[in-house]
Amino acid sequence: MTGMMRGLFLQRWIGLGMKLVVIFLALIVFASLLVARAARAGELPEVGKPAPDFNLSDQNGKQHGLHDYQGKYLVLYFYPKDDTPGCTQEACAFRDDLNLLTEMGAAVVGISVDDSESHAEFAKKYHLPFPLLADKDGQVAASYGALMNLGIMKLARRFTFLIDPQGNINKVYLSVETSRHSKDIISDLKNLTGKGK
Repeated sequence: MTGMMRGLFLQRWIGLGMKLVVIFLALIVFASLLVARAARAGELPEVGKPAPDFNLSDQNGKQHGLHDYQGKYLVLYFYPKDDTPGCTQEACAFRDDLNLLTEMGAAVVGISVDDSESHAEFAKKYHLPFPLLADKDGQVAASYGALMNLGIMKLARRFTFLIDPQGNINKVYLSVETSRHSKDIISDLKNLTGKGK
């Protein structure tokens, strides 16, 4: 009798364990779908088409719009969060290469969903001489297909857009190696402008 009871007890535990495994797997699938949906928030602007306009404040409270960069190339880079390792490495590389980028007729502008105060601290700490724009509601990031909306929080994806002097998207960088991203852009600008070859 006790052997039979143990067998029933064991079967119930195995059945409960299987149910928990199925529930766990269902939660993983659900979370994956949410992340995939968040990754697709907004559509990427097409190469050759006009870049979406923006009007945002920088770390000093100054407003910037796409029209401010007419007549020059604009390196518009979106990044997830101020003062995090990858974002710091990327920003400092742009800082270190800024003179060369400027000589090639390009301006650099960073955008994240952090506020202007956070940007000011980040820029001061790392001596970043270019504008960091505060897209607090994520609307500009969404217009560039760079918004990751995770429900409880929003982040900008690490995407960069090279915008030509007429305001059109020239190139989109979706897979960014932070340590050499600015060098990749310099190489592309050399090919586009013929400068620095």
